[in-house]
Amino acid sequence: MKNYQFTAQIERDKETGLYIGIVPNLPGAHTQGASLDELQENLKEVIELCLEELTPEELTNLSEFVGFQQISVAI
Repeated sequence: MKNYQFTAQIERDKETGLYIGIVPNLPGAHTQGASLDELQENLKEVIELCLEELTPEELTNLSEFVGFQQISVAI
């Protein structure tokens, strides 16, 4: 069994108050939770489900998450 590590982008929806988690380099890996702890458990579950659907070739060809970059624009 191989151990995989992913980075999730986490946002908070202002209307619902829910935390939303997205794993940028794993297609279909997104979920939500009422707390950060719940979100983390939900993210683990969705990542496991997404990984189960990938072929060995797709697993080895997942893109590498590099990071986020903040961009300022004036309008």
